[in-house]
Amino acid sequence: MVTTTRRVDPWMAAAFADLIGSPPPSARPGDPLPPMWHWFTLLDHPRTSEIGVDGHPESGPFLPPIPGRRRMFAGGRLQLTGTIAFGADLSSTSSVTNVTVKTGRSGEMAFVTVRHELSVDGTPAGVEEQDIVYRSEPPGTPARTMPRQEAGEHEPPGDWRLSIETDPVLLFRFSALTYNGHRIHYDRDYVTRIEGYPDLVIHGPLLALLALELPRLRAPGQAVRAFEYRLVRPAFVPARIVAAARPPASGEDTADIAVAAAGAAPSLTAKVTLR
Repeated sequence: MVTTTRRVDPWMAAAFADLIGSPPPSARPGDPLPPMWHWFTLLDHPRTSEIGVDGHPESGPFLPPIPGRRRMFAGGRLQLTGTIAFGADLSSTSSVTNVTVKTGRSGEMAFVTVRHELSVDGTPAGVEEQDIVYRSEPPGTPARTMPRQEAGEHEPPGDWRLSIETDPVLLFRFSALTYNGHRIHYDRDYVTRIEGYPDLVIHGPLLALLALELPRLRAPGQAVRAFEYRLVRPAFVPARIVAAARPPASGEDTADIAVAAAGAAPSLTAKVTLR
């Protein structure tokens, strides 16, 4: 179990809004932080001596002991019961709540769920769970090249929409903003030659945050109570990423969201509950 406490600083929020070209939220002390933007506050900063060849820490309290770990962010859930405000002291108590190990032709895969209990100035504010998959790829394993998904003519349906062009510079800036050293997001030689992807991989957390921009910008009077998302396939640069959702029907409080590279099937599917 690990507990982290930090003050919610408006600089990080302004930096992310500028990165994606969105209007920044009001960030006076006491104003609410947009949902999931607590990621920019509760950042880990391992020592350089602890970093492995893929850019992630070689060991830690939430890492399974399997050889040659390859990390994939698979999705998560957020339940908010209070307000996380700018200027407040935000705490997260984190622990592993589930580990499932499966063995197949490609080796071991560990499915890890990490639970983060969030509190503000000592008062419970919500619970976040993250699902991470670790694939075993011992040294010397040849890369299995993943083809780039063919683009078609369809885009996610919905009246709530936004799009953003992605390139290596945007991915590098997001990696820097989130202190993410994973080389699949900025080292094209590594990601194509070692991990077998066709190009730089767009961050899963970035796709989730783009999904949440829809209710933030299109339903500003309604707060997010819950958010559940699943990453179903990677997206690669260069791509125009499209997020789309149908607003809740009359008398309803949930909306389904999809985020995809333009013309391709969704990379992320999500459900948001408003209040």
